[in-house]
Amino acid sequence: MKNKNDKKILENADLKPIDKDLFSNAYPETVPPLNKYMEKLANWARANSLWFLAFGTGCGAIELRPLLTSRFDIYSKGIAPRPTPRQSGVFIIGGYSSVKTLKRIIRSYEQMQNPKFVISLCSCSINGGMYFDSYNTINQIDKYIPVDVFITGCMPRPEAIMAGFDKLKERILAGKTEGANKYVENFEYYKANQKKIIKDWNMPDYNW
Repeated sequence: MKNKNDKKILENADLKPIDKDLFSNAYPETVPPLNKYMEKLANWARANSLWFLAFGTGCGAIELRPLLTSRFDIYSKGIAPRPTPRQSGVFIIGGYSSVKTLKRIIRSYEQMQNPKFVISLCSCSINGGMYFDSYNTINQIDKYIPVDVFITGCMPRPEAIMAGFDKLKERILAGKTEGANKYVENFEYYKANQKKIIKDWNMPDYNW
């Protein structure tokens, strides 16, 4: 749908009429990169300041705790956990994703500010793992939000997670982490996939 300024707006059709004025209906927009040299500098800063939101839905998320100990000392590498989406630039989904948790994953992801990066941690979030044939398990999280790095294993050791962070840094420095823009460019595709799973949508189409 378009308004008089020829810009797309969101229907938010599943919200109650009384709630529609409480949420934005502005269509998300892509953020173009800065000029060549400024973007390179920005990517250096982004790669060395990875504040992550851990969405631990299963056993794999427990492997994040050792990263905070003196043995791995992620703080010295510019990596730190944060409690809210607004403070985070990296979204880690650790463990299986279910029909119920998918809504919270989408809401958390969309509330993060751009640029934002996603790590899919554990086999369960990649292909369903041992729950692949469950009626309640999401088998491919990258069908619902873009994923930058996959870390396989059941469960992956802390060393594997650190290797995943190193890979993410490498991709950021190379300018290959445009997941947030990809999400906007393919917005209808992701929303269609999300709404096939989530029947009780009752939230805005984009959760700023």
